[in-house]
Amino acid sequence: MPGGRLRPVDLARRHGLSTQAVRNYEEAGILPPAARTDSGYRAYTERHAEALAAFIALIPAHGHRTATAIMQAVNRSETDAALKLIDESHAQLLDDRRTLQAVEEALRALAPAKPVEPGVTFIGPLARKLGIRPATLRKWERAGLVQPGRDPRTGYRVYTGADVRDARLAHQLRRGGYLLEQIAPLIAQVRAAGGQEPLESALHEWHGRLSARGRAMVKGAAALDAYLTGHMEKPTP
Repeated sequence: MPGGRLRPVDLARRHGLSTQAVRNYEEAGILPPAARTDSGYRAYTERHAEALAAFIALIPAHGHRTATAIMQAVNRSETDAALKLIDESHAQLLDDRRTLQAVEEALRALAPAKPVEPGVTFIGPLARKLGIRPATLRKWERAGLVQPGRDPRTGYRVYTGADVRDARLAHQLRRGGYLLEQIAPLIAQVRAAGGQEPLESALHEWHGRLSARGRAMVKGAAALDAYLTGHMEKPTP
């Protein structure tokens, strides 16, 4: 279009989007408001193209909701708020890496030669130790992640050292983003002799996901920085 103006379809084609998606992004504040032609049509510019590119790059790094909040904050000129959201995502990634390390340590602790913790515990103390609700442990039991016995006199659930091990492992894998139906066969395999191989494979995939997210954060930061630089130097007309 004349004067460097871009139509919604021009932005949409660059990223394989629909023109309605582009309009929706503008209405949501992901893109800055567009000027209008004399006939009322939206007229975008390269600044809008940079905003859309930044948003698309931020999604795999931070997720759709956070990427949306980041762009909305930037377009309100609340850069510190946007950077805080990014900081929180980086902190979560670091926490996920630490969680992965903890799971790997748990895997090493599952070596057949190492005995499980002696003694038994009950649902309340175990839930408090893991920082979850007793209802979560009951849900895990229904899904086959833990298999506590019952006290013959009271009928209360009794968790042995092996049950505590399984609950700890389930807790770590849930934090890693695994679904209950994905965790159940892993723990069932762990219970069997030589059952660590499926878990090692899952941890390898987890490493890959975290690395991919870290790379996505680098790419998203570069795209956002390009938009921020232009946003501060030459506001959208």
